[in-house]
Amino acid sequence: MGIFSDEILAIFVPIVVYWVYSAMYMALGHSMDKYRLHSRSEEDSKNLVSKSEVIKGVLLQQLVQAAVAAVVFTVTRENSSLAEAPAIAIVEEQAAGSLFSYLTLAWQFSLAMVVLDGWQYAWHRYMHLNRFLYRHIHSWHHRLVVPYAFGSQYNHPVEGLLLDTLGGALAFVVSGMSPRASIFFFSLCTVKGVDDHCGLWLPGNVFHLCFWNNTAYHDVHHQLRGNRFNFSQPFFITWDKLFGTHMPYVVEKRAGGGLQARPHTASSRAENGEKSSK
Repeated sequence: MGIFSDEILAIFVPIVVYWVYSAMYMALGHSMDKYRLHSRSEEDSKNLVSKSEVIKGVLLQQLVQAAVAAVVFTVTRENSSLAEAPAIAIVEEQAAGSLFSYLTLAWQFSLAMVVLDGWQYAWHRYMHLNRFLYRHIHSWHHRLVVPYAFGSQYNHPVEGLLLDTLGGALAFVVSGMSPRASIFFFSLCTVKGVDDHCGLWLPGNVFHLCFWNNTAYHDVHHQLRGNRFNFSQPFFITWDKLFGTHMPYVVEKRAGGGLQARPHTASSRAENGEKSSK
């Protein structure tokens, strides 16, 4: 792999995107406090891990992620070496901007999203059901009771390997996307994950408009009442709907300023005459 090959870029661009996009949210500072789902005092008092420890944990996960990605790209490149001529033809076709190439890319992205969502839902839910795995592994992520942007990838190293790294590798292999395409796909996954943990319900946020699985949806999961619901990540809520783990919510004004995502059941909605947001 060359210094600026597609494989190298696919390994490091999503990492750079993670820190740049997180920094953008953190730079907003107090100017966006009216859109926060939790107060700053809650972030300081409820979270069980320091920001410095979060940074160390994220960097460790990204190191493992980069190592696994390098192995996957090396193996897939060796396996596809015999098909070099067809691969070149595909690249030329994509460069020409043919309808077929765009449809192929859309199919690969869609398939990768479905595979990644299914993989992460299964493992995420199992880690909540298995007391040992939750106590010793998944509880690391839930030390962030009040999520924030750069805490998105804060996990126990085992969880980071199982859910994110191996899940991403599986999505890449099954979808058949190229390393160049994976640059954009995994950057999208990264941005989506950061957005889901940013703690801000910003008006006009494109992810809130396009996905029911969003900042408020995942915030509910980090709350005590929603801890056994809303496992789906990072794109759709399909698996929660299918397996009865979907928790509806409303985004409403919070006493003292800002907003909150309030989970509630069908019975509570009937009592209060309310309708859920999602």
